Amino acid sequence: MDRQRPRTTSDEIDLYIRTYYSLLRSSGEVRVRAFEESHCFSDSSLHSGARSSTPDVAAFAYSAARLPACMPFVRRIVLGQSHESFEAVGLEIRTWDSVKTRGRRRPLRFDGGDLLGAFISSTSDIDDIVPIVTAYQIVWNQMHELLVDTELGRRLLTAPAEGPLPSVEFAELAPLLGLDEEGARTLCAALDKDWVRSLRAICEHTCDLSLRVLSGSYSQYQRASQRWWSGIEPHYLRETDPRRPPIYFVSSNTHSLLNLLGGYARAHRDGIIDYARRRDPEGLAKPLMDAIEGGREPEICNITYYLLRAFLHEDPQQTPRRLAQIQAFEAEGGITSIDVPGKIDVNAQIFRLADLLPERLDPRLNMPGLERLRDSDAVIINIDYPLGMAAYHHLSRIGQGTGEVRGLYIMGKAATLNGRVGDVMISTVVQDEHSRNTYLFRNCFVAADVQPYLKFATVFDQQKALTVRGAFLQNREYMGVFYREGYTVLEMEAGPYLSAIYELVNPQRHPDDEIVHLSVSSPFDVGILHYASDTPYSRRQSLLSKSLSYFGVESTSACAIAICRQIFNRELTRLRGA
Repeated sequence: MDRQRPRTTSDEIDLYIRTYYSLLRSSGEVRVRAFEESHCFSDSSLHSGARSSTPDVAAFAYSAARLPACMPFVRRIVLGQSHESFEAVGLEIRTWDSVKTRGRRRPLRFDGGDLLGAFISSTSDIDDIVPIVTAYQIVWNQMHELLVDTELGRRLLTAPAEGPLPSVEFAELAPLLGLDEEGARTLCAALDKDWVRSLRAICEHTCDLSLRVLSGSYSQYQRASQRWWSGIEPHYLRETDPRRPPIYFVSSNTHSLLNLLGGYARAHRDGIIDYARRRDPEGLAKPLMDAIEGGREPEICNITYYLLRAFLHEDPQQTPRRLAQIQAFEAEGGITSIDVPGKIDVNAQIFRLADLLPERLDPRLNMPGLERLRDSDAVIINIDYPLGMAAYHHLSRIGQGTGEVRGLYIMGKAATLNGRVGDVMISTVVQDEHSRNTYLFRNCFVAADVQPYLKFATVFDQQKALTVRGAFLQNREYMGVFYREGYTVLEMEAGPYLSAIYELVNPQRHPDDEIVHLSVSSPFDVGILHYASDTPYSRRQSLLSKSLSYFGVESTSACAIAICRQIFNRELTRLRGA
C-alpha cells in the first residue's frame, strides 16, 4: 500500500497565512502589528527568536537585506500590480524615487516622505513581503526597548540629526541587546553603511508600519506577465521564417549564460586582472594570481566573471560607456539583453544559436561539431529567475507567445537540509505547496553533468524538493515531517514552473492535490538544478545575513555550464539527424 503523502501545511503556518490574507482584503491600510501574534506563534525557522526578549538579528538581517535603505523613514507600504492601480487611488507613483534592496529584485518606489510603493507580480510577493516586514518591525521594536533608556541611546539621541554622530563600538552595543560581538557585527552589517544613523533611528521611535494591497486579482497577475512579455517579444520575433523560432527556455540569472556565451570577460581579461591587482576586491587578487600562475583556466574564468561587474562600475562616469560597449560586443555574437520589461523586475536575454561565435565561448563548452550550430533555427530565452508563483505566470505567457519548445531548464538557489552551502542538488520529485501536487519527472541532469566543473562542492542527484510559499513560512516541526519523507531541498520556483509545464503539454489546467507524472507526457527536456545558498538548521553555515558572494560562483558556473552543454548536445543531435 502507498505511504501517505506528507501534509502540505502546518496548523500554525496555515493560521498565519489565513490571518494576513483575510486582513489584507480590507480596502484600507492594515497595521502590521495585526500580524505579529500569528507570526510569532508560527515558530518560523527563519525567525526562531520571535518570542524571545533577545532580538533575533539573523531574522532582522534577512529582512533588512530585502527592504530598501529608506525603511527607517517608511510608515506605510502599498502593494500594487501596475501604475494604474496606484494612480486610481491618487498615488502618482511614476514621480517617486526608484529604490533598491540588496537581497530581492522587486520594483520599489519611495515618495520621499513615509510611503513606499511595491509592484507585485504574484501572490508569492505577498507571502514574501508580509513576513519580512513583520519580522523587521518585531525586531526593531525589541531593539528600541533595549536601547532607548541606555547611556548609548541617550548619546545617540542628543546628537544633532544632521552632521556627524558619536562612534559606537561593537563591544558596547552587544551586551545592551543581549548579543555576542559577532551578533552585533551582523546587526550593523544588516543596517548597511550608515548603520550608526540607523541605530539612532531605532532609538528615536518605534516601528509601526501599515500595509495596503491594491486589487490583487489573478487576471491582473496575468496582465502583468503579458506586459512583461510584450517588452521581450519584439526582440524574439524574426522578419523571416520561422517567424516564431523554436526556443530553449532557461531560468537562471543575468550573468552566468552571458559570461559563458558572450565572451566579454575573457576578451577583456587583462583589464579585469589589472583592476584586481589595484583594488583587491574581497581579497580575490591573490587567488586570481595563484590561479594564473598555476594555469588553472576554469578558476581564472570564474574569478574574472565574478569581478566583471565591479570592473565595469569602477568609474561611475565611464559606466554608461562601458555598458554600451558590452551590449555592442554581445550583439555581434547574437545576444540581446532586455532590461526590466514592464513593471516586473525580471530581465531577459535572447541568444540566437546560429549567431554565437565559437571562439568567444567558454572553453568548458567546447565539443565536437560545435560549428554546426550556425545552421540552427533556435534561440535561448534566458530570464532572471522570478519569485515563486511569478514563475508560473511568466512561463505560461512564454508558452503562449513562442514557437516549438525544445527544452526547459531551471537553475536557482535553495536551502538544503543535509548538504553544505555551495552544494548542487538535482531533484526528480517536487512537492508544491501552491497546487499541493507531487510532481514526478525525469530530470535531464545527473550528478556527472555538473560534478566535473566543481572543485569544492558536491552534487547530489535523485533528490526530493519542497516548493514553499515563502522563506518564513516553514517551522522545524513542519519540516521534520518532510525530512522524514526524504525531502531535503527547500526552494520557491520549481512547483510553479512544473505546473506551467504541465499546461504546456496537456489540454487542461494543472490539477490540485494529486500525484502528477510529468515524465510520461513531456515531449521536451526538463532540467532543474539548485545550488545551496543556506542551511537553515545549521547556524554555523547559515547565510541568512549575507549573500553567496564569490563563494557561489563555482556552483552557478557549474550549473550554467551543464545547461549550455545540454542545449548544445540536444541541438547538435537534432542537426545531425536533419
